Amino acid sequence: MATKHSADRNSKWNEGGIGDQRGRTAVVTGANSGLGIATVDALARAGAHVVLAVRDPERGEAAARTVNGSVEVRRLDLADLASVREFAASWRGELDLLINNAGVMNIPEAGTKDGFEMQFGTNHLGHFALTNLLLPHLTDRVVTVSSGAHKMPGTPRIHFENLNLTGEYSPVAAYSQSKLANLLFTLELQSRLAAAGSSVRALAAHPGWAATGLQGRDASVLRRTLMAVGNRFIAQDSKAGALPTLYAATQDLPGASYVGPDGLGEMRGAPTLVGRSAAASDPVSAVRLWAASEELTGVTFPRLESEQSRSRTPQTVSV
Repeated sequence: MATKHSADRNSKWNEGGIGDQRGRTAVVTGANSGLGIATVDALARAGAHVVLAVRDPERGEAAARTVNGSVEVRRLDLADLASVREFAASWRGELDLLINNAGVMNIPEAGTKDGFEMQFGTNHLGHFALTNLLLPHLTDRVVTVSSGAHKMPGTPRIHFENLNLTGEYSPVAAYSQSKLANLLFTLELQSRLAAAGSSVRALAAHPGWAATGLQGRDASVLRRTLMAVGNRFIAQDSKAGALPTLYAATQDLPGASYVGPDGLGEMRGAPTLVGRSAAASDPVSAVRLWAASEELTGVTFPRLESEQSRSRTPQTVSV
């Protein structure tokens, strides 16, 4: 259940503000380590039943054993649309909260099983398809994890003419594009939900600089070294890095809100509402990206039934 966020900017929100989550069900993607397992742990300890949606169920089960609460593990490979469809098709009943947390960062050039550039395909397209396929079940909100990288120097943009960055691939440019896509997706998703008369909200969050395993897969040895130093002396831990996501997931915030740390450069600190780049606020680009994503994935925004119909009729997902 969402709780009202405090208007007192001097109060520092923490895990204690999550509130009672008993009776609620959440899905967290990329949940076997880092921000994902920290998010799972906090929600489960607050009483929610949490599904760890992970590419490697064995690692997921190991992670689940560290959590004190009601959890289960289900396989989901966001780099394979068949896996996304299988996950969604198997869902039964209502789903209160979907947290699109999984991601890859600054990796060497690679492709998904469907032929998309790996960072754009995993971070954006996989979550785009998953969200739309699960929307008929959702009752509360979708939280998508973005990054301050969406406004890195160099003016990140969506390369509509070459979304896979074929022939011009850069690990950093690809990551920034995918994180910008997360915010444009949230913007257009909220617009569509509102137009459909749905009470479901779409929000986004970013963790600041959180020390996780994500940085260790960087394509550049120099960046890996610098990030290792930063992880030790600048970054906050994954538990603190998960707070913006948890804030977005549990507090009574407007749709399309963006949450991040309140510290210098939004690198660390308590969660608060933060700004985004002009490119991430452009509704024209958001609509264009949505159309391209539907074409690439073959998944469209579903017809959503009214809240009264939802309460009377069992939901199924058509794939």
